[in-house]
Amino acid sequence: MPNRSQIEARAALLRQRFEVAGGVVVDPPLLQNADTLLDLYGEDIRARAYVTSDALRGEQMLRPDYTLPVVEMHMKGGAEPARYTYAGEVFRRQEHDPDRANEFVQVGYEVFDRTDPADADAEVFALFHLQLRGLELRVATGDIGILMAAVEGLKTTEVRKAALRRHIWRPRRFRALLDRFAGRTPISESRKKLLSTSGPLTGSAPEIGKRRAAEIDTRIETLRGDAAAPPIAEHEMAALEALLAVRETIPYALEQMRDIAVDLPSILPALDRLEARASALRARGIDVDRLDFEAAYGRTSMEYYDGFVFGFYAERRPDLPPIATGGRYDALTRLLGQGDEIPAVGGVIRPDLILTLEGEVRT
Repeated sequence: MPNRSQIEARAALLRQRFEVAGGVVVDPPLLQNADTLLDLYGEDIRARAYVTSDALRGEQMLRPDYTLPVVEMHMKGGAEPARYTYAGEVFRRQEHDPDRANEFVQVGYEVFDRTDPADADAEVFALFHLQLRGLELRVATGDIGILMAAVEGLKTTEVRKAALRRHIWRPRRFRALLDRFAGRTPISESRKKLLSTSGPLTGSAPEIGKRRAAEIDTRIETLRGDAAAPPIAEHEMAALEALLAVRETIPYALEQMRDIAVDLPSILPALDRLEARASALRARGIDVDRLDFEAAYGRTSMEYYDGFVFGFYAERRPDLPPIATGGRYDALTRLLGQGDEIPAVGGVIRPDLILTLEGEVRT
């Protein structure tokens, strides 16, 4: 196992290379405002972050990653375009796997540039590809934006589409919602009884818990409206399932998805962006013809990414987390920009894992 000084030395080298590429060094505080993290991730973040508080600043969390504070910093007045790099510790609670690190060094590179998003995607990916040269790694790429565009184009209610968008990063829940909205899942007896009623159901019992009567009545009306909506058409369901199953090299994946777009035309602009990104990657020396693309990639661990996503993995060490990950997070800049937004893409890399793999090769 690499020691602390070795990890810090490699982190400094990685960051220096990102500086040469144009990254300005930033060092966000270790303590982050919990409200911002809770707004973004929901209460689930409490299971993954270390929480503390004080009388003046309220609830705080030890920095679980760098991207969020870098975006906050930039949206408060960063120049355009901007490139940032950083190296330092992040903290993740581990309640189930004692072998996974709860404190480790992360090095990253973030680009805020509205000039040419496809080229910015290629710039970030190519830099990480270069940093990891010489290691035997599997490279995975995807595009959350294609799936989001597919959901947006479904011929169903806005309420259903909003629910599906919210759960794109929770595949099981997403699948369950799809089956329900398509009429494939039988309605439970309790829901049948609820839907057989009319008018408000509150007022006859005391209010218990945090939900108020108005919230309950609104939820019941939403369920009634959903039950009255027609199911998602089978041809759209089949096309969406075919899209989620796409796993090929980028050229073949594009070909398959353009065929699927006959039934899901809303994904065509996203496919055009993927094609532009592929051209930009080629221009930067990446062998796109051998680069894998998975339409469902990034749905379980990349919650704030909404476009291009990528990851580098050591296949001979499946016990290790990704060596590097990254992607596009335009929506995050809208969320934290209070009305402003800018296309943004970036990634992070683990120097300790690089050293671990290099040490195994030497031995």
